[in-house]
Amino acid sequence: MTTAPARIPFPVVDEVSRHCLQEEEPETVHIEVHLPGRLDPAGLRKAFHEALLRHPRILMREARGAWYRRRYEWELTERPDVEVVTFPAPGRDALRDARTRALTTAPPLTDSPPIRLEVVEGAGRAEGSEASDVVGWGGTPSQRPCPPLSDSTVLFLTINHTALDGPACLRVLATAAGLYSGRDNSPAAPPVRTTESRQDPADTPSNWSPPARVAPGTPEPSPGNGMLVTELPLPHRPKGAPYTVNDQLMVTTALTIAHWNREHGAHPRPLRITMPVDDRPRDTSMPIGNGTRLVEVPFAPQELTTTDLPGLLERTATRTRALKSLPRPQLGHGAALLTAPVTPVAWRAALTRGLRRAAGPWTSTTLLSNIGRIPYPLDFGEEAGRAHAVWFSAPARMPRGLTVTTASTAGRLHLALRWSRALLSHGDGAHLRDLFEHYLHTTDVDQR
Repeated sequence: MTTAPARIPFPVVDEVSRHCLQEEEPETVHIEVHLPGRLDPAGLRKAFHEALLRHPRILMREARGAWYRRRYEWELTERPDVEVVTFPAPGRDALRDARTRALTTAPPLTDSPPIRLEVVEGAGRAEGSEASDVVGWGGTPSQRPCPPLSDSTVLFLTINHTALDGPACLRVLATAAGLYSGRDNSPAAPPVRTTESRQDPADTPSNWSPPARVAPGTPEPSPGNGMLVTELPLPHRPKGAPYTVNDQLMVTTALTIAHWNREHGAHPRPLRITMPVDDRPRDTSMPIGNGTRLVEVPFAPQELTTTDLPGLLERTATRTRALKSLPRPQLGHGAALLTAPVTPVAWRAALTRGLRRAAGPWTSTTLLSNIGRIPYPLDFGEEAGRAHAVWFSAPARMPRGLTVTTASTAGRLHLALRWSRALLSHGDGAHLRDLFEHYLHTTDVDQR
């Protein structure tokens, strides 16, 4: 006699996401890992399958239920329902096509686990004319990557964001790398931060007015998301600086959007940038699921200039430290009340969608998700090697319409811009990339 699968109620983040799914813009997170060598297909499948079993919380699917049920529930399975690891046919467009699938096709919630891993062999790095309308490379021709290498491999993890987030799935991939290679893929120690007393900043802009929107560029007729990835130098900062690289990226994002909006004639308004905060450990005890909480960093229009960058960086650091230190539910107290199981979930879904539309003008300007330094070696052994580039991208639905995701590997910053085609085109994305690179350079202080 078989035992019924265990069930767990959807957490708040999962339920709100499930209520607001849109077929035109799937809620996917994309992770792209570049390796210098080749992998053995059978060995990788075995290692990844074992990694899933070692993190059983990832083996889940949405349980069926009547319309009047009070909750959505995840059904935990003992094994995957589908083959997660696939090897698309290699070719000139294989890298482009895998990126496109990551934006347009979400793994279904009805199959366990709601992720897929595509292994693109011999693709190298996309560049120049090799890039499609959803991806490109920055830099001058001399700075751009070398032509595709025939012995390289790119791993594409596509995640249904209703169920999981990027850092959790990266933990599973690191476990698979250790099982595949037999090498230590434990996370590096987190950077040591100076502990300071936390004080609410006195000059924080008010949140009592709708924030600026990203000004429309040249919208495209096709629905969905576009994406552009690029590799940049990591910004430097003076020793003992009161701000972090994350603060530099926050200021860079704010200055980039302020510049873009001025170019497009938008009336100056305060900016609010959503920032995920992740306090989970990176070892095998890391909880799997959607584990970040969201805070919003405000900027007044008059402070978004380069006339006093040290002052802007310090004010930003004060704000981010204060926001990180405040205890707060993942999506705020309102979402916790909205998902209380006191009425049928179908009723709450309709209410949530209505409130989301009504709150559109109050949605933050953009989202900056800085993964930071990738903590795992992602070492797949002698033949495949270690990851030398890792990109993430987060969904970019309207009304926000633009997300900025950064990570660093091998001393380089890996930036992904992702946008709604209802707001921007690929040319707009390329211009935003150039602005981001420019303003990142302005925050870069040599450590001599």
